[in-house]
Amino acid sequence: MSNHIKASIKHEVSLSMKEGNKFRTTTLRLIVSSFQVEEINKKIDLEDKECIVILEKMIKQRKDSITQFEAAGRKELAQKEKDEILIIKEFMPEQLSTEEVIKLVNKVISETNAQSMKDMGTVMGKLKEFTSGKADSGFVSSEVKKALS
Repeated sequence: MSNHIKASIKHEVSLSMKEGNKFRTTTLRLIVSSFQVEEINKKIDLEDKECIVILEKMIKQRKDSITQFEAAGRKELAQKEKDEILIIKEFMPEQLSTEEVIKLVNKVISETNAQSMKDMGTVMGKLKEFTSGKADSGFVSSEVKKALS
């Protein structure tokens, strides 16, 4: 495995500093910091797949914040979170299209002989191999529920 994501983010930090883009620099430093915390806690050198998990978590946190800020009428804070998501997504693998997710869901359901909602855990576990970092898990889950009901 490689740590291509970590290296490219560190490179982007220095580029954004040279450009004087404070918002981008701050967001990128947050990502680097999250990686470092994880490396210290687990006493490992992060690989790309672990970096993707952290990036997904950061995006999910920001989406939750957007919902709360919009409910409170704080549009400027919601926009800041949206802008951070755009920067984080630059380092995520290419996302699967809706059609690709639906095809994968149907393929895994037939491979696992899933019949009902009782089999959802099995289907989701198998799908995680194919969709991790490439599709929103909430969307994948909703598609599995549709297919199994």
